[in-house]
Amino acid sequence: MRKETFKISGMTCAACAARIERTLKREAGVASIHVNLVMEKGTVIYDKSQISLDTIFERIAKIGFEALPIETKKETQARKKNELKHQKYKFIVSLILSLPLLYTMFAHFSFLSFISVPDLLLNPWFQFILATPIQFLLGWQFYRGAYQSLSNKSANMDVLVAMGTSAAYFYSIYLMFSHTHTVGHVPLYFETSAVLITLILLGKYFEKRAKGHASDAIEKLAALQVHDAEVERAGQICHISIEDVRVGDIVRVRSGAQIPLDGEVIEGWSTVDESMLTGESLPVDKKVGDTVIGSTINQQNFIKVRVTHTGEDLVLNQIIKVVEEAQGEKPQIQRLADKVSNIFVPVVVGIAVITFIVWYFFITPYHLSQALETFIAVIVIACPCALGLATPTSIMVGSGRAAESGVLFKTAESLEQAHRVDTIVFDKTGTLTMGNPEVIKMYDFNVNIQSKSYMKSLEFQSEHPISKAIVTYFDALEILPVDDYQTHTGNGILGKVEGHQIVVGSIAFVKQYTIINEEEMKKVQMLEASGATVIAMSMDGMLAIILGVRDEPKQEAPSVLAQLAKQYDLIMLSGDSEKTAQAIGKTLGLTRVVAGVKPNEKASVIAQLQQEGRYVMMVGDGLNDAPALMKSDIGIAMGSGTDIALESADIALVNGNLQHIIETLQLSRLTIRNIKQNLFFAFCYNMLGIPFAAMGFLAPWLAGTAMAFSSVSVVLNALRLKHISK
Repeated sequence: MRKETFKISGMTCAACAARIERTLKREAGVASIHVNLVMEKGTVIYDKSQISLDTIFERIAKIGFEALPIETKKETQARKKNELKHQKYKFIVSLILSLPLLYTMFAHFSFLSFISVPDLLLNPWFQFILATPIQFLLGWQFYRGAYQSLSNKSANMDVLVAMGTSAAYFYSIYLMFSHTHTVGHVPLYFETSAVLITLILLGKYFEKRAKGHASDAIEKLAALQVHDAEVERAGQICHISIEDVRVGDIVRVRSGAQIPLDGEVIEGWSTVDESMLTGESLPVDKKVGDTVIGSTINQQNFIKVRVTHTGEDLVLNQIIKVVEEAQGEKPQIQRLADKVSNIFVPVVVGIAVITFIVWYFFITPYHLSQALETFIAVIVIACPCALGLATPTSIMVGSGRAAESGVLFKTAESLEQAHRVDTIVFDKTGTLTMGNPEVIKMYDFNVNIQSKSYMKSLEFQSEHPISKAIVTYFDALEILPVDDYQTHTGNGILGKVEGHQIVVGSIAFVKQYTIINEEEMKKVQMLEASGATVIAMSMDGMLAIILGVRDEPKQEAPSVLAQLAKQYDLIMLSGDSEKTAQAIGKTLGLTRVVAGVKPNEKASVIAQLQQEGRYVMMVGDGLNDAPALMKSDIGIAMGSGTDIALESADIALVNGNLQHIIETLQLSRLTIRNIKQNLFFAFCYNMLGIPFAAMGFLAPWLAGTAMAFSSVSVVLNALRLKHISK
């Protein structure tokens, strides 16, 4: 299966997007298709052995739309700017032509008889000359869209606009020729069709402009990208394009300059402003060996950086990709609007026809103009644009706003569902703690003078944070060859060093290979009571060393957990002993701690909570958290964690700050509330507007104004999400 995202032009409302989806779903080889009206993009998963992308594009073209490969950022910006300018010019021309016609409306109202309307403006041929280019040149897009929609046995907004304006326009032509010998003013409806098209064009302009602001967050991120770098090559310093920099190159970064690419500091130290990617206002200290992120700002001193990632592998580009993919997906709440939109236009046409019949035969018998006006008003006010824009615009703005704070919703579904969480499960190491454990106490039983070296030699083979802490603690000792090395995940390690059988791990694990007396257990219990993780080593069946290792809690952890505890059930998972885990939990203010959990058991804990009817969020950062992150309803990976944890999670926190968990839940809650507001407004607007128009309380031009306002107001409401405080 292959996944492709492409641009789609020509869509006007939700019915257009739904028609493209229906058409492609019928094609053999197409597994799924999602069309985003706001972003004007489609994402298809297909079997290339059954159907090609060119064929998919042809099918889209056949139903009246144009599919094109994804543009570059510059091309997209240029195209959107030109489209907005073109839409603006169309409106201005339409306004100039329709203003004289609008002025003639004063002649329709007796209470405005004191306003003089020149005879020229009331001349049928003058009105015809002004209205015709509006109807067929500026309004041609509606005819084209209506034809393409109807030819594919569906109906969209263009059908409603074309029907409503055509009814007014052609009825006016009929009146022109049927009253050629009539003396005096003949009431025509050219101004109705012309003003309607003008108002709809204005609405389209505002809508396109507002939709452009919905993608501001992505454009801001893209604008951060650096275009060139100062690179050291073969003893020479050269300025080259960022595309020509290779992994392993040494780049020079001056004070105040942007770091061009992701890399590792190899010379100097400085502080780096990472706020544009992580949402953290405080600068981060960087020294030799630390990683830096491309496009962040070097604040203090000159540094040299060895490039580790380029192109699509850069953190910034990965963030942009994740956000764009999330914005392109369709959450569950959108399906309701889609179902309504699919049947909406035919139902509205039916209501409009019934309205016409009732008015023409019963309310104002054989008074065609009044029946026609109510028919047009119903048709125009019911355009389903607001329904189509309600969900994708909010998702787009919400996920973009989250990205600015360092929160990456990897799917639209995760943004939609995070607000349902009632239970949050935390991994301990690296999530609630710093992830940099240190040895705080050692008991050496002098079994062998080399026992410390033996312990270091085994731990050197492991990548576990505790192993690294032990290796650092015994930094001055030599590393000896290890034979028969074995790892028991979550428990400990075994091996032979200089012929001695060495076992290192938890007390429970080491107990399987040696006897620990009462005095030694007292030392273990003292360390556990202090919140330290106890690591023991035995040699040839005799206890040799006991270490107390402690990983300090993150500074923000207690306050964040205290805030979350007001609304959610909080649980900490730890592989530590019961006493150690409870001591750490007490420090953090947690009342529920599950201790002695092996990596392969974490997912089982999540499953048990789900069986109790809980909606569970798992927060973790390590390789052993991946199964639990996938099993949970919502998985959050700390940005400082392993790649596999980030891949397994639904949400990633770029800098691993626990404070962002609160922001994640808040953003989800506010985004869903915003979507519901939009859908409520769109549904209520039509439920109230259609009967209001059917009862004759809305003139067609006023219905057109209300229709345009509904679409713009939905987009503007979604844009409020941009102003949520960080």
